[in-house]
Amino acid sequence: MSYLVKHYMDKEVPTTESHVSVLEGAKMMGNMKRGFLMIMKDRHPIGIVTEQDLVRKVIAAKLNPSKVSLGEVMSSPLITIDPDEDLVKASELMKTNSIRRLPVIKDGVMYGVLTSREISQRFVEYLDKATRDIIKWCTVIG
Repeated sequence: MSYLVKHYMDKEVPTTESHVSVLEGAKMMGNMKRGFLMIMKDRHPIGIVTEQDLVRKVIAAKLNPSKVSLGEVMSSPLITIDPDEDLVKASELMKTNSIRRLPVIKDGVMYGVLTSREISQRFVEYLDKATRDIIKWCTVIG
């Protein structure tokens, strides 16, 4: 019974570059209705900026969002997971590191992002599949 990250991740990932201002990044997030941006350099992910980063590192610090770049407030290095890794390991990694978004990266290539929202929205599907697998396994050995 294996539940792979690649089957649960979001393949549409909002990206931008580190030189973009926090103000422009916040506008991008709003327009895309996403709570994060992956920060890229030479087509490789180097960091992530979340709504929490904007609140904690810019607003609470009373910085001017038009004068601060996303690169200055991004979280880096990235905590990542391989697309072929098990969903349980991904969930444990997210819990251990207190993160809600886990970039799915293999050999420096970004395949998507696994989010806590994606996991929670698809939990019933995961539970149904796990239940069917357990019943199937029990009938095979029983």
